[in-house]
Amino acid sequence: MSSDFTPEQKRYLEGFVSGLNAARSARNQASNTASGRSEPSGPDAEHIAAQNKVLAAGGKLSDQEKFKREQHPFDAYGRLTQQAGNNEAPKPADNFRWRYFGLFYVAPAQTSYMCRLRIPNGILKHWQFSALADLAERYGGGYSHVTTRANLQIREVEPKNAAAMVEAIQDVGLCSRGSGADNIRNVTGTPTAGIDPQELIDTRPYARAWHFHILNNRSLYGLPRKFNVGFDGGGVIPVLEDTNDIGFQAVAVKDGFGVEPGIWFRLMLGGITGHRDFARDTGVIVRPRDATPVADAVVRLFIEHGDRTNRNKARLKYVLDTWGFEKFLAAIEEKLNRKLDRVPPDAIAPRPAFDRGAHIGVHAQKQTGLNWIGVVLPVGKLTAAQMRGLAVIATDLGDGDIRLTVWQNLLISGVPDATVALAEAAIAVIGLTTKATSIRAGLVACTGNVGCRFSASDTKRHAENIVRWCEQHVELDGPVNIHLTGCHHSCAQHYIGDIGLLACKVEIGADG
Repeated sequence: MSSDFTPEQKRYLEGFVSGLNAARSARNQASNTASGRSEPSGPDAEHIAAQNKVLAAGGKLSDQEKFKREQHPFDAYGRLTQQAGNNEAPKPADNFRWRYFGLFYVAPAQTSYMCRLRIPNGILKHWQFSALADLAERYGGGYSHVTTRANLQIREVEPKNAAAMVEAIQDVGLCSRGSGADNIRNVTGTPTAGIDPQELIDTRPYARAWHFHILNNRSLYGLPRKFNVGFDGGGVIPVLEDTNDIGFQAVAVKDGFGVEPGIWFRLMLGGITGHRDFARDTGVIVRPRDATPVADAVVRLFIEHGDRTNRNKARLKYVLDTWGFEKFLAAIEEKLNRKLDRVPPDAIAPRPAFDRGAHIGVHAQKQTGLNWIGVVLPVGKLTAAQMRGLAVIATDLGDGDIRLTVWQNLLISGVPDATVALAEAAIAVIGLTTKATSIRAGLVACTGNVGCRFSASDTKRHAENIVRWCEQHVELDGPVNIHLTGCHHSCAQHYIGDIGLLACKVEIGADG
């Protein structure tokens, strides 16, 4: 493109060309239908059909829908590698597309990518954690962040290293596919799954089944907007499944209510804390083995009926608001070709209580003589050296697992009673701790304007300042959660905190 154009003019022309291509594609689709040719086919057919329906009704697709329609991100990987070879930053359309590979170009906050992984149930092996530390140093800024979806992000990845980072993550048995943009995000589950004395069910196999169902089905990529699914097994550490589009909440169903008594998942739908709403109980219970097909049916209804014109309304909540729950549940039944199981509230036994401090410190596992140790991370940040140190501790003194939580910290599990003190001492040697005040233990902060262009504040720094002041001036005899989020996207879920702080810009007049 000519250097005579200003940046604004270049962006206009890029958008103009993208619009022409999208319109041409729409005309071709309409022509095919009018001439009796076949409807869209292949793995993207449901998405194209949904877009066609919008256009046929005279609607206007959002820019992101146009980007997807012009070229599916998974068909553009060659261009990503080409850009990496030239150390070239992406144009807006490709910046959106590369998020399908977990890459977010975050300029102007940083002239680099953030790479977000997928870690089902938030659990990975010590050697994977150590390998990610190496990648953070080789291709990133030498650190990582634990997110509020029990996931990891590596920042400061230069464009020249973007493709290498994605491929290297796959080399260690992990992936970043679909962790951004209009896709199903990291699958959360109880962090103490399989080791929790009070859990109703081990969520790992169900989170893993859903994870691989997504990875191996291209038709589940390119939704109207992002989509979250969480599994809570009734363990002592909350998963916040009610903040997800779909929450599977383990419950014990009593005898005498027309279904087999035992452990089921309660189906909850429509959570979206950025829009100040939580997933609601549908009255439906799901056999654990049926969680994946039920989730698939919900997602496909969202693909067909989610808003592809207005990004602010393109979440499952708004389909539910428009349809009502009964109509939506009936549509799920039609997809499944069977009735859903429903029980009244009194069919559900009381669930085990959470412990709001169980993600920090030493706690006995259900395996006799073993413990998990919750490590405090300063607003979720870890250096590469600390990651390697934790990996060594996990393999030498624990069972080798690293368990991330939605509270931006991690657990080392399988630590014998006899080596707990040694493990805590080793954690202290690498500059971390297993002890925290009730204020610090509940502190959550998003990336902030250091690494996100949407944020109106340096939330992690402000969070640290707040907790330091409070620890010096306030004594509490109970836990308190303080959540700081930098913008309306609410990545730190400020709406669920005891104290929620949302950064905003305020005009200052002449009088101050």
